[in-house]
Amino acid sequence: MRSTGARARISVSLVCLSLLTITLFSTSSTLAQQAAPGEEDFVELIRTGGIAAATERFRVFREANPEGQIFRARTLNDLGYELLRAGDTETAVAVFALNAEAYPDNDNAAAYLHILENYEKREVRIPMRDGVKLFTQIYAPKDRSTTWPILLKRTPYGIGRYGPTNYYPGVGPNLDCYRDGYIFVYQDVRGRYMSEGLYDNMRPHVPGDGAIDESSDTWDTIEWLLANLQNHNGKVGMWGTSYPGFYVTAAIPEAHPALVASMPQAPIADFYFDDLHHHGAFTLPYWILTPLTGVQKDGPETDDWWQLPQPDTRDAYQFYLELGPLKNSDRWFGEENFFWKQLREHPDYDEFWQARNILPHLDEVDHAVLTVGGWFDAEDLYGPLNIYRTLERNNPGIYNVLVMGPWQHGGWNWNRSPHMVGDIYYGDDISGRHQREVEATFFRHFLKGEGEAPAFEALVFDTGRKEWQAFDAWPPSEARNQRLYLGVGEGLSADLPEEAAAPFTEYVSDPNEPVPYTDRIRFQYTPRRYMNEDQRFADRRPDVISFQTEVLDQDLTLAGEILAHLEVSTSGTDSDWVVKLIDVYPDDMPDGEHTPDGIVLGGYQQMVRSEIFRGRYRDSYETSKPFVPGEVTEVEIPLQDVFHTFEAGHRVMVQVQSTWFPLFDRNPQTFVENIFEAEAADFVRATQRVYHAPANASYLEFRSLR
Repeated sequence: MRSTGARARISVSLVCLSLLTITLFSTSSTLAQQAAPGEEDFVELIRTGGIAAATERFRVFREANPEGQIFRARTLNDLGYELLRAGDTETAVAVFALNAEAYPDNDNAAAYLHILENYEKREVRIPMRDGVKLFTQIYAPKDRSTTWPILLKRTPYGIGRYGPTNYYPGVGPNLDCYRDGYIFVYQDVRGRYMSEGLYDNMRPHVPGDGAIDESSDTWDTIEWLLANLQNHNGKVGMWGTSYPGFYVTAAIPEAHPALVASMPQAPIADFYFDDLHHHGAFTLPYWILTPLTGVQKDGPETDDWWQLPQPDTRDAYQFYLELGPLKNSDRWFGEENFFWKQLREHPDYDEFWQARNILPHLDEVDHAVLTVGGWFDAEDLYGPLNIYRTLERNNPGIYNVLVMGPWQHGGWNWNRSPHMVGDIYYGDDISGRHQREVEATFFRHFLKGEGEAPAFEALVFDTGRKEWQAFDAWPPSEARNQRLYLGVGEGLSADLPEEAAAPFTEYVSDPNEPVPYTDRIRFQYTPRRYMNEDQRFADRRPDVISFQTEVLDQDLTLAGEILAHLEVSTSGTDSDWVVKLIDVYPDDMPDGEHTPDGIVLGGYQQMVRSEIFRGRYRDSYETSKPFVPGEVTEVEIPLQDVFHTFEAGHRVMVQVQSTWFPLFDRNPQTFVENIFEAEAADFVRATQRVYHAPANASYLEFRSLR
């Protein structure tokens, strides 16, 4: 009886609350004296057809409460999308207008309204030369008094917002671009979502007019757009981040003549070296993502048809350790996951992977290219650096420039202040400035003929000084070669080590107790934070050896590629070698205004650059080769480019280890033909030695500016 009475009292209370809410909305005098009406009630009023009444009530409330808000910007954005999906475009426009009125400083709120008011959307299926039709969305300006360039993005991840009234909330690379006005085109690539055909990961480029590849699909798309769209000016640009960045790059060889400006952002250049492997070691977090691009669909799909594995833990280290050898993964993936089969069957850099390297085809290019990357991009750092380098070498005289900023993967696409990467603050308005002064300016010049092109060859961010610098070449022509030698007593010096009683430093590597890549418990599909993370947790392990300089008495700026030259031996027959370049902060370094709680910058070991190398590929990535136990062996490890100043008062540190888990799979340390087929018994401990005698010196080679 007591329970029933309680429910009755609750019902009465709810009725009273509803009546109170209605009363609060009823007059301006009441609103002036009361708190803001409830967000849920306000949204429900809009849903039931009261957008005009809701707008009026908001204005009455705001008149009495100039700084008050009834709803969150995100809430009304979500409601606007809901109305668009339902086909109620008129109400959606009014909702976005109300949101822009309530949040005049919110660029996104204004953007969604602008798109609905100024662009019309249509969906088409564009035929390719083999008859396959690719699903395409077109956002064209309603203003027909002038002509507009075309900006094209192609993606395997689904263009989304399917349906002619379901507008994308923010078209183009950034807010400035949609305000400038373009015909924005989005396309599902062959075999993905609403497009026909079979999908192929990093589809190889095949030169020739009759070939079917991403260049030919882009050509056919552009040709159709030019023939079927009104009010275009005959010029096309492309942009895209990550995998869409590859599709931009893949369109550059044998490009359509109307393609005059390409902006690959974090582009994949070579699937073996970019995402999936680093110098032969498998990037383990991609294990869980293989179904995403490894399962063919049966027909048109607007929703995901593939399923990712769902581990029952947030501790990736423990999960992958308990998984055991990679061959045990088969129980997680069905036969339909063709990509996992490809990974298992092609551990070496064989013809399968070589065909998926776009770099050899980047010649005879005659249009402008601006490549964007991030120094802390854990997915695609190799791509932008090598695409820029290859274009520069093969196509002298074209407009080919590089931007490398303090970004994680795709970080330039959103502007956050303060701009933090991990624990470290790099400034404010980093991405916003890039969008305004570089991206928008680039497309405005080459597609509209307005203003000047960005006037630099390389615009790069110094991650030590935390400032931008422009150069007329990358690496800078004034940079000079320099070495730091790993020395006795874990020293690091520009001087060649002298003879010592201990010609090497050794540690024991156990693949069954691997060194973690982070000290945080996490399960990330694509780890990011580790790229500049504090390495003190690793420095304290016995299976990690550290070499460091004395305190620097002047700044040391590294600018360009780093090469680690190691003289090593192992008691096993195979081994991985991990090299980390680290900026050691002074012990008395004060915490900054933006330093997260619990982080101490004094003595912080900030990783600057790092890389892993699977030792079996020391002679060739195509053919593996075992180590001879105990034999001194040369291993060279490219660490990719960096632009970082080690400031006076800091130290330079180099850490060496043989496991880096679960960022990369474990080397059994017993040579087997295919590590994807290794058995549990193959994983054994090994004694690893790094030599630093004059005759077997290990060192870091780099280019520096002083």
